[in-house]
Amino acid sequence: MATPSLAATTVQVTEGGEGGGPMTLTVDQSTVKAGEVIFKVHNDAMTEEHEMVLVKLKAADQQIPIIQSKHRVDEKQLKSLGEVSDLKPGADGTLKAKLAPGSYLLLCNIKGHYEAGMHAVLTAVK
Repeated sequence: MATPSLAATTVQVTEGGEGGGPMTLTVDQSTVKAGEVIFKVHNDAMTEEHEMVLVKLKAADQQIPIIQSKHRVDEKQLKSLGEVSDLKPGADGTLKAKLAPGSYLLLCNIKGHYEAGMHAVLTAVK
């Protein structure tokens, strides 16, 4: 396998959880070097479909807007950098993004999944 001269950082993202139970979104590293980052996303669930949305936060402790009636994050109020959507159980997906230094939120925005714990924070440093 050829390695590009400016190799991007790869972040392994694992999603899990079934309807009615706790849900997880984990990253293999919480801090990455700013620049090109490849997110390799795996849905480890047996029956549940998941997605991964990448959002740039204004601050690490930014309040995330929730639409209570829909049990979803209000993505219109956030700066999305892309997503891996509709990941079937056992499936893999990839998202490439250029990250500036700062804080990022990875989340699943399928109804109720964010509230059930499907989110993680990633920090990009110079």
